[in-house]
Amino acid sequence: MARMAGIYVGTAGWSYEDWKGIVYPSRPTAGFHPLPFLARFINLIEVNSTFYRPPSLPLTLSWVRRIAGTSDFLLAVKLHQVFTHVRKDFSGKDVDGFKTGIEPLVAAGRLAALLLQFPWSYANTPPHRDYLTGLFRLFSGYPLALEVRHATWDDPEILAFLREAGVSFCNIDQPVIGASLRPTAVVTNPAFAYVRLHGRNYGDWFREGAGRDARYNYLYAKDELAEWVDRIKELAGAADRIYVVTNNHYRGQALANALQIKNMVIGEKLDVPVDLIRQYPLLEDIVDRIRTGQLDLFGPGDGAPKGIPKKDGGR
Repeated sequence: MARMAGIYVGTAGWSYEDWKGIVYPSRPTAGFHPLPFLARFINLIEVNSTFYRPPSLPLTLSWVRRIAGTSDFLLAVKLHQVFTHVRKDFSGKDVDGFKTGIEPLVAAGRLAALLLQFPWSYANTPPHRDYLTGLFRLFSGYPLALEVRHATWDDPEILAFLREAGVSFCNIDQPVIGASLRPTAVVTNPAFAYVRLHGRNYGDWFREGAGRDARYNYLYAKDELAEWVDRIKELAGAADRIYVVTNNHYRGQALANALQIKNMVIGEKLDVPVDLIRQYPLLEDIVDRIRTGQLDLFGPGDGAPKGIPKKDGGR
């Protein structure tokens, strides 16, 4: 019997001051921590702090302890910027240090993927392809996902290159301006497909001086999410798992849209934070209390709910 494709939906990061009173309680109880709180509602978080600071063993061990009570919750980890944006002046010690830092996640079976996210300016050129080959080699053995934002990477030869390397191509949603990569539904590693939604804030995406919050200040409409739900269903026919990450984080919009996506894919009601419903009343239609943990794209038996095709072993 073919394995069922599982969907993991969550947010990019969790440490945002503007989430207080919207995602998190205004007056949290003693011992409150965002990670186990979010694990009640979603089953994936993409760690962005590791892009700015290499992970330390005590820190990642603390993450593992905090999610110990949630059986099927995963963390994707963003690779440090020295490897993807600076791309020079790093050593084998830096590579080994990063690997050591994420070892608790690997050992506990909590690592979804290692995300290699490159800037928009990183176009498809021979030197850049050579650099990727070397980077893949440095982090071989880990589940790797590559995010590139320039349209030149949407090329059959590149996709074949990633398939041979066993690296997942990241399907992204971003403001499509000039040579920006358009939405895709590509699987280059049958183990997992990766989706990142950045929002469509055309006014601030490339605006000089726009801060992080301004660029990612966008709430997807339901019809815009429906386009991606169709792509997620397509990905389900070729990958064992689908990781969907919402990066439009400002004022909790990422969590609101993540819960909408989950509801649209599985066709079931969800538990939603009370404060988030107050901020985004449109979530009232999807509210219910159900189990947390992994939510399968396919129901029990032979049925495939919500028009999702049955998996035939991959392609």
